[in-house]
Amino acid sequence: MAKLSQTRRVANHRRHRGPGISRYQVCGLNRDKELIRQVARQLAADDAAAKRLRKELTQKTVATTPSGASIVAALRRSPLVGVDWEIERPIEHGREIDL
Repeated sequence: MAKLSQTRRVANHRRHRGPGISRYQVCGLNRDKELIRQVARQLAADDAAAKRLRKELTQKTVATTPSGASIVAALRRSPLVGVDWEIERPIEHGREIDL
């Protein structure tokens, strides 16, 4: 019975989905569920408002997403920058083995 219900849901979804629209799953906080759904609906409209929203979201998320340049910048801000460490490693010649 559950199999038939699931099959029907998938068929309905495929029938109502427009061209270029795909279904995907994301994980987030329960309190953000409706917000994410609203953003997805607005982006799916693919109109001028969606274009503006997409641009704003891209700018906001790219600015906060770590990249190679920001990792280098973080390392340069480290309190250890400029510290001259002389780390010596003991020289070991290994063990003698009787074969």
